Amino acid sequence: MTPGLLYLLASVVCSVAVAAMLKLARRWQVDVRQAILANYAVAALLCWVVLRPDPAALLTPQTPWRVLAALGVLLPSGFMAMALAVRHAGVVRSDAAQRLSLFIPLLAAFLLFGEPPSTRKLAAIALAFGALFLLLRRPRAPGAPAEAVRTESASQIRTLADAQPPASTPDAAAAAAAAAAAAAADRRAMWLWPLAVWVAYGLVDILFKQMARAGTAFAGGLLLAFALAGVLTLAYLLWRRVRWAPRHLAAGVALGALNFANILTYIRAHQALPEHPALVFASMNMGVITLGTLVGALVFREPLTRWNGLGLALALAAIVLMAPW
Repeated sequence: MTPGLLYLLASVVCSVAVAAMLKLARRWQVDVRQAILANYAVAALLCWVVLRPDPAALLTPQTPWRVLAALGVLLPSGFMAMALAVRHAGVVRSDAAQRLSLFIPLLAAFLLFGEPPSTRKLAAIALAFGALFLLLRRPRAPGAPAEAVRTESASQIRTLADAQPPASTPDAAAAAAAAAAAAAADRRAMWLWPLAVWVAYGLVDILFKQMARAGTAFAGGLLLAFALAGVLTLAYLLWRRVRWAPRHLAAGVALGALNFANILTYIRAHQALPEHPALVFASMNMGVITLGTLVGALVFREPLTRWNGLGLALALAAIVLMAPW
């Protein structure tokens, strides 16, 4: 296997590993907010050490501070949305939603920046929206009502409600109402958070493209974005007066290393395969969706319906059609 393909494989593995860590965060009782803070501190440090951005290029009149400020808000917000999406909807749907977000910049190019649409790109967008719709459908057992689909939190509420006989009818009614409300919230979360991931990561992609158009060097812009995201996340956590614990920050160190490794190996794959950008683009996105599906279905036992499977197939087809062959 060539170095370029090895970099590509490593990037796919790191991307799915980030989602798997977010999936395990609740089981390990990790405060994802603190982990996200440590993640940006580590990513910024690694960016400075490995990519070596030019300090003189970081602070120039051309630096797009509004774009960077928006990235500082959207990066941790998108990461948090990804954590909630993985918790409620699973690795499969969350990874697919993240990869399908690449079609938002494509829409922006047509609607905001005046790029002429082509039949191929419009077909890819149509397939992507169809895939997103099918992926956000809730799984249910054959013949079971929609209420049969529960997440862990709703199941726990029902277990507690059933384990203790109600002392009075009002108490039973209150417990039933609370269980129904929790179930409704979980059903909303199963499609709402993957949709938030799709929007957030799509907007982040647009902002990075705007930063590149402003002439900001990639390494310097990435470092500033990571640093600002970390500062804003720290300010938020101090405002919320969180209870700090070393294990949350340690999890964030691992998360940041994987996050930066994903970015670095993807860059190295493009550098090692300069004549095959379509191969890198398609393989990365298809690889994450495929490996994410295997990890979600086999490791975490996430239920998938035939409609979800069709959505994954449409997502892969949209990526192939979108690739700059």
